[in-house]
Amino acid sequence: TDTQSDRNRECKGQGIANIGAGLMGGMAGCAMIGQSIINIKSGGRGRLSTFVAGTLLILMVVFMDEWIRQIPMAALVAVMIMVSIGTFSWESVRNLKKHPLSTNIVMIATVAVVVATHNLALGVFVGVLLASLFFANKVARFMLVKRDSERHGEVRTYQVRGQVFFASAEQFFAGFDFKEVVEKVVIDLTHAHFWDITAVTALDKVVIKFRREGTEVELIGLNEASATIVDRFGVHDKPEEVEKLLAGH
Repeated sequence: TDTQSDRNRECKGQGIANIGAGLMGGMAGCAMIGQSIINIKSGGRGRLSTFVAGTLLILMVVFMDEWIRQIPMAALVAVMIMVSIGTFSWESVRNLKKHPLSTNIVMIATVAVVVATHNLALGVFVGVLLASLFFANKVARFMLVKRDSERHGEVRTYQVRGQVFFASAEQFFAGFDFKEVVEKVVIDLTHAHFWDITAVTALDKVVIKFRREGTEVELIGLNEASATIVDRFGVHDKPEEVEKLLAGH
């Protein structure tokens, strides 16, 4: 309909309604397929169409149940089959060759789990989990540790770019040359962001390893959010915690 909507508001409303339905012994559901899409395809564009559909539905459930139960189940099955055919996105099958492999895996896994378990929630959970893992893998590839081509006297500068978290922490640690003999190492974190404890631990290991080699380390450009998590969980400036970390390795 070329109109904007607040999806967070829709999600909250649907969640509250489904909780209420469950507490009263009803079945949770979503009106996107059965009402919204069919309404749009039938010409309904305003709120009145949704209101009429909801009103008629509650009237049938509460007051017309004796008549509704006379409809043969086979007829309802036929109706639902036609609804499935009409609302299914056939282009999604044709586009399997065009879409990225990760997207196809998420879609196929979600459908497979729903069909196998008859549980939409499990299918959505598997799809979201796989999508999150694929996204983390893609973001980790954009993390780069760049060493200056020339060092300034006895100072070597490393520039870190990208997101440092559990998926890119190992790559971050591997980007430093601990065998080079220099008096001081400057790690420029202006274009980097540290997200979790794994990233902070990787930074601690880098700093401590350089210091064990007799090299002075200076961190510059740490943004406020990253500085907060590094100050809270980092141990490279806490001698008593450094000993514990070294003892654990």
